[in-house]
Amino acid sequence: MYMHCHRDDLQSAAAQLELCIYEVGQWMAASRLKLNTDKTELIWTGSKASLIRQGRCLPALQLGHDSIAASDHVRLLGSTISSDLSLDRHVANVSSTGFYWLRKLRRVRRSLDMDSATTLVHAFVSSRVDYCNILLAGAPKVVTDRLQRVMNAAACVLSSTHKYDRGLSRLLHSDLHWLDVPEKVQYKLGVVMYSCLHGQSQRYLADLCVPVSDVSARQHLRSVTRRLLVVPRCRLSTLGPRAFSVTSPSLWNSLPDSLRDPDLGRDSFRRLLKTHLFSLC
Repeated sequence: MYMHCHRDDLQSAAAQLELCIYEVGQWMAASRLKLNTDKTELIWTGSKASLIRQGRCLPALQLGHDSIAASDHVRLLGSTISSDLSLDRHVANVSSTGFYWLRKLRRVRRSLDMDSATTLVHAFVSSRVDYCNILLAGAPKVVTDRLQRVMNAAACVLSSTHKYDRGLSRLLHSDLHWLDVPEKVQYKLGVVMYSCLHGQSQRYLADLCVPVSDVSARQHLRSVTRRLLVVPRCRLSTLGPRAFSVTSPSLWNSLPDSLRDPDLGRDSFRRLLKTHLFSLC
C-alpha cells in the first residue's frame, strides 16, 4: 500500500493508512480471511536531506492492539527498499547471497560436466542477479559494479578460472552471451518500453510514455518524425533521473532510429536491442 504526502502531513497520512488498512481487514474478515499484522511493515521514504530533518519523529501505525513502527528498510517481492530509496542494501543482500551460492557451486564444479554447469550458472544468474534488476535503472556505477563482480565470479566458476585470469570479458560476452549489468538493466527497460508503446503493458506505465507528436506545442519539431518521447524535468538530481517516467524515455530516445521503428516485431526488437547493447560493452 502506497501513499504520497508532504513532510508536514505525516500524521494525517498515517491516519488515512490506518483507516484504509482497517477497511481491508474488515473485508478480509467478511471473506473468512485474516490480516496478519505480524507481517505488516511500515516505511517512510524520502530524500536523505528530508529524512535527516525529520529525524526519528516518524509516526507509527496503530492497528487494533498492535503498533507498527517505521523501519529503515523493508523487503518487497524479494527486493530491499530503503527509506532513502538507495539501492545499497538491496545490492549488498544480492551480492552476499550470490557469493554464498557461488562458493557452493565451486565445490561441486569438478563433479559436473560443462552442460550441467552451464545450466546451473545460467539459472543462478537469472534468478539472483537478473531478478528485479530494473530497479537499478539510473543507479551509479559504484552500485552496479558490485553486481558485476558477482557476474564475473559466476563466469569464473563455470570456466574454472580465477579472478585475475585473462579473457574474462571474452568469456562473458562471446561465450556466455551475457551483457554487463548496466546493459542488462537497459535491455530490460527497453523491452518494457517496447511493451508500453505497443499496448502490451499496464496502463499506468503506458501513460508515462508520451510521444512528442502528442504534444501540440512540439508537433513542428523534427523529433516528431524520429518517434521520440517527452522527457519530463525532475527537481532532484539524485532521485528524479531514476524515476521510470524520466529514465525510460531517455533510454528510448538514445536508441538508434531503426530500433524505434513501430513496425518492428517484438522478437526482432529484442534481438536488435541486445546486439546494440553488446556494441556498447
